[in-house]
Amino acid sequence: MKNLRYTISIFLICLFGSCAQAQEPSVSTDPEKPIEANEGVEVKVLSYNVHHCNPPSKPGLIDVDGIAKVIIDSNAELVGLQEIDVNNDRSGMDLNQAKRLAELTGMHYYFSKGIDYKGGEYGTTILSEHPISQMETIQLPEEPGSERRTLSVLTVDLPNGKKMRFGNTHLDFTSDENALAQAKAITAYFEDEELPVVLVGDFNVESISQTMAHLDKTFDRTCEQGCPPTIPVVNPRKAIDFILYSSGMGIQTMFHEVIQEHYASDHLPILAKLKLVD
Repeated sequence: MKNLRYTISIFLICLFGSCAQAQEPSVSTDPEKPIEANEGVEVKVLSYNVHHCNPPSKPGLIDVDGIAKVIIDSNAELVGLQEIDVNNDRSGMDLNQAKRLAELTGMHYYFSKGIDYKGGEYGTTILSEHPISQMETIQLPEEPGSERRTLSVLTVDLPNGKKMRFGNTHLDFTSDENALAQAKAITAYFEDEELPVVLVGDFNVESISQTMAHLDKTFDRTCEQGCPPTIPVVNPRKAIDFILYSSGMGIQTMFHEVIQEHYASDHLPILAKLKLVD
C-alpha cells in the first residue's frame, strides 16, 4: 500500500509540472569507455559558484536553503563553494553562510576569507562529509586593483584509512595574466605533495586558456574534452568551472556531470565521481 501511495504521489507531481525541474541526464566524459574494476574508494565531488546564495532571478533575496538543497540532492561528499558571504551587510550581519550550509547539509566545513566585505567577510568554503584536518588558506598573487583570491586546502580522511588533499579556489577574472600567475602558485604549492590531490573551483577561464594548459601539466580533468558549459545559468555557453585531480596518483574519473539547476545561482554546479585506487 505504501508503494502504491508513493507511485500515485510521483504521478501527481509530474502531472502538475514539477518534474520540469528535474535534472537532465548526466554528461559523461566518455560513455563508451569501460571503467576498470580496480579496488578503491569512490567519492563524489561537487564544485559550485553560489553567487552569495542569491538567485539571479530574485535580486536581493538570500536563499541559503536553495543552495543546501542542490548540495543534498547531489549526494556529494566533498564540496567546493565559491562566493560565500560571512556576517556582512549584503547577506546579513548575523548570517555566516559557510556555517549555515554546513548545518543544513550535516557536513564539516572550512571557510577561507578572500577579502573583508561590507562589515564582514567574503570568500570560499569547503564542505566535507568525512573528517577534515590540516586546514590552510594560501593567498594567491594579485595585481594592483584586483580582488584578493585564495587557495583553501585541507586533508580529508576517507573510508578504509585513505587520505587525500582537497583544494578549492576562485581565480581572478579581470586578467588572464593574473589568473595564470595564480595557477602557477597553486601548482607550486602542490609540487611536493605525496597524497592524492583533488582541486575544484571557478577558474574564470575556458578550457583552451593558458591557465588551464598550465594546470593540465600537473592535473587531470574530470572532463577531458568538450567540457559541458557552466555559465550563464540560462543557455550556458562557456565552461569555466572544473574538477581536477593529480596525475599519476591512482585517481580515475567515473563520471562528470553538469547539474541542470537554473534557480539557485548564476553558475551551474558540476559533479564528478572519482575512484581512488592503490
